Amino acid sequence: MKHQFGMLVAALVLGTAAHAQTKWDLPAAYPASNFHTVNLTAFANDVDKATSGKLKITVHPGASLFKAPEIKRAVQGGQAQIGEILLANYQNEWQMFGADGLPFLADSYAESMKLYKAQRPIMEKKLAEQGMMLLYAVAWPPQGLYSKKPINSAADLKGSKWRAYSPSTARIADLVGAQPVTVQAAELSQALATGVVETNMTSGATGVDSKLYEHLSYYYDVQAWLPKNAVLVNRKAFEALDKPTQDALLKAGADAEARGWEASQKVNTDTLATLKARGMNILPPSPQLKADLKAVGDTMLKEWQDKAGAEGKSLVDSLNR
Repeated sequence: MKHQFGMLVAALVLGTAAHAQTKWDLPAAYPASNFHTVNLTAFANDVDKATSGKLKITVHPGASLFKAPEIKRAVQGGQAQIGEILLANYQNEWQMFGADGLPFLADSYAESMKLYKAQRPIMEKKLAEQGMMLLYAVAWPPQGLYSKKPINSAADLKGSKWRAYSPSTARIADLVGAQPVTVQAAELSQALATGVVETNMTSGATGVDSKLYEHLSYYYDVQAWLPKNAVLVNRKAFEALDKPTQDALLKAGADAEARGWEASQKVNTDTLATLKARGMNILPPSPQLKADLKAVGDTMLKEWQDKAGAEGKSLVDSLNR
C-alpha cells in the first residue's frame, strides 16, 4: 500500500512539474556553428539551469523555423516567444533600427558599444509599442569587402553583382554603381557558387560560415560598420512567467550579452586568420578605396538623418560627445 501511495505521489509531482514547464521557441537566422548561435544555445542552457527546467528554450538555427526577415513578425505575433534578428534588416520599418548599418558611423567595438548604449533606450520604447522587449544585443565583427578580383577604388565595384542583405547594403551598391542582389546569410554559399554574387560586404565570421574563400579571392579589412543581432521577447509571453523565471531570463540575457561581445572580438581575429589560411588575400584598403567608401558613408549618414529626424540627430549628437 505504501509503495502504491509513493507511486501516486511521484506521479502527481511529475504531473505538476510537466504542467508547470514552459516551452519557448527561439528562431535564429545563422548556422549552429556561428558564434551568435553558440551564444544563444549557452543562453538557453543557462535559463534551463537557473529555472530548474521550468523554462525550456529551443534554439532553431539556420532560418529553419522562420526565414531571417520573418523572425521579428513571428515574435511580435506570438508564433515564437523569443527570436534573434539583425537590426539593420528592419531600417525601412524604422530608421533607428538601421543606425548600426551606416558605414563608418561606429567602426570599432568601443564606438559600436557607445552607439548601442545610445540606441537601446530609444529601441526599448519602440519595441514596447510593438508588444516586445529587447533582451540583449551583440555586435558582429567589423564588415569588410570581399571580391573575386582586386578592388583599388569604388570604380572597380561598378557593374559587379553585389550581395545586399539590408537597406543600407543595397544603398551602398547604388552609390558605387554595383548591381544589388538580395541574398540572406543562409543562401549566400549557393549564390556564390552559381555566380549570382561577385562582391559583398560582411564579417570574417560570415566569410567562414559561408566558405567565401571557395569562391572569392580578396578581403579588404575596411572595418566599415558593426551591425548587431538583437534578441527580442514577446511581452505577453514574458509577463506570463513567474517573477523568479523572469529574473532568471533577464540575468541569462545580460550574461549572454557580455559573453557575446567578447566572443565577437575573438571571432574577428580567428576568422580572418582562417580566411588567410584557406588562401584568401587579406589586405588593408587602398587610400583611394577608403576615401571612396568614406564618401559613400557621408552621403548615407545625411540621407539617414533626413529620414530619422530629431531621434536620429540626438543619436548622432550623443556619439560625437
